Amino acid sequence: MELDIISNLPSDVIEQILSHLPIRDAVRTSILSRNWRYRWATIRHLVFDNQCVSTQKRISFVNIVDHVLQGRIGPMHKFELSYLDGVASRDIPIVFLHICFPEQREPPKSRSKSEMELDRISNLPSDVVEQILSHLPTREAVRTSVLSSNWRYRSAMLPHLVFDYQCFSRKKHVTFVNIVDHVLLGHIGPIHKFKLSHFGCLATWDIDRWILHLSRNSIKELILVIWEGGHYRIPSYLYSCQDIIRLELFRCLLKPPPTFKGFRNLKSLVIDHVTVAQDVFHNLIACCSLLEKLTLLGFSFTHLKIDAPNLQFLYVEGDFEDVTFENTLYLADVCISMDNNVDQRWVRNSSSNLVKFLVHLPHIQRLKIQGFFLQILAVGALSAELPKPCLYLNFLSISINFNDPGEILTALRLLRSSPAVQELEISADPSLQELGFSADQEVQVALSEMNSLYGNCICPFTQLRLVKISDFSDVKTELDFIKFLLLNSPVLEKMIIKPAFADGSLELIKQLLRLGHASVHSEIIFLDPDLDFGI
Repeated sequence: MELDIISNLPSDVIEQILSHLPIRDAVRTSILSRNWRYRWATIRHLVFDNQCVSTQKRISFVNIVDHVLQGRIGPMHKFELSYLDGVASRDIPIVFLHICFPEQREPPKSRSKSEMELDRISNLPSDVVEQILSHLPTREAVRTSVLSSNWRYRSAMLPHLVFDYQCFSRKKHVTFVNIVDHVLLGHIGPIHKFKLSHFGCLATWDIDRWILHLSRNSIKELILVIWEGGHYRIPSYLYSCQDIIRLELFRCLLKPPPTFKGFRNLKSLVIDHVTVAQDVFHNLIACCSLLEKLTLLGFSFTHLKIDAPNLQFLYVEGDFEDVTFENTLYLADVCISMDNNVDQRWVRNSSSNLVKFLVHLPHIQRLKIQGFFLQILAVGALSAELPKPCLYLNFLSISINFNDPGEILTALRLLRSSPAVQELEISADPSLQELGFSADQEVQVALSEMNSLYGNCICPFTQLRLVKISDFSDVKTELDFIKFLLLNSPVLEKMIIKPAFADGSLELIKQLLRLGHASVHSEIIFLDPDLDFGI
């Protein structure tokens, strides 16, 4: 307090000091401290001359005059306009309107009861108003500052900032970067969430500057979506943001410094088409001990290892060879999709990939196996049954190639080991045709195992109530699978089937109606191929 003598001077003395400064310098005092943020806005004598020039070419003399007049508080006693380069005639009437008919920027000392009743939103609790503003696009939230003096700085205190395609200006000279800079520089208080998703190309130094600003504001949620240009390299100062809870990156490059030991509070991570080394990724996951949700898309390494003791949700989609789990006892919701077909053959005396996959998922509740991932799980399917049932698995979604007996056998064994499953989704290959199975010994053994399961399984699905089958055709292997489900699901309520093609739908319906049912209350619903499952 003793060092800051000027701030402790009487307000009228400070006003006198500011009035002797050029307007440009007076406005710049707002960055000294919070006490000075709005001191300049009460200046009563305004002089706009050649000293009111910005070093930034995109900010014109008219922009400066508009900014000062719109940000003023209180009466204006003197106004002087003297600019050598001239001012457009269309701008001068607007200036006169500000001078002759100034907005009432000082809050009235008292408000009548009728006014209070009419302005109900302004009288809401601050946290409620904050919630309302947080659901508006940032551009619209900032525009509420013109409603009244009570609303002038409400948007400046929003803890959640989203800059996306809705952040644009109708003024050609105001760019997306200008908008982000303006909001961040005028912001008051902490920033808990920052989302950047701009379809245009952004300069690296602009994003670096914003992240540096955020790293000093205890950021908790950061979402970076880089649509154009090269992959954005995450700057070193982001790795020091230990308050971050949620991190989402799209088209970025992750290369943390050697001293990085993970984000100690991170609970949700999305890595989408991010360039990152395999060992760096594994180390990142292992070091974030509180991680609960992980989404991994478009990655470039072949071996995926998940070591996360608190992980509960996992979504993986990409081109890889295998996935292993360690310390994942709490993992309950898993979706894994392999993009490309893999050249896997039956391997004699190999351990079962399905067993290795499920052994570290004892509490799995929802499982989606999409794309070609079932091919990987089918390797070693002949070797052994699952050692332990999935007692908590209540939702199962599988993409099956019904021309591959190994995949069918793997799906059947997974189903038999899921006594609690209540909802089942099956996706078939829409290009499937009736083919004869190979005479290969391994294939014939798989067929024998598959037929044995079909013949010896009596009512194993005691909880199954809903089955959805998409891209269904009249291939025998698919009909056998449906028949197996119908005969062994005593409490089944609905089976919804969507064929791959409209042709031959009537014949499919006839075949399905001839199949037996274990449940007297079940119904088969036949959907149009163009409709989505909405029942």
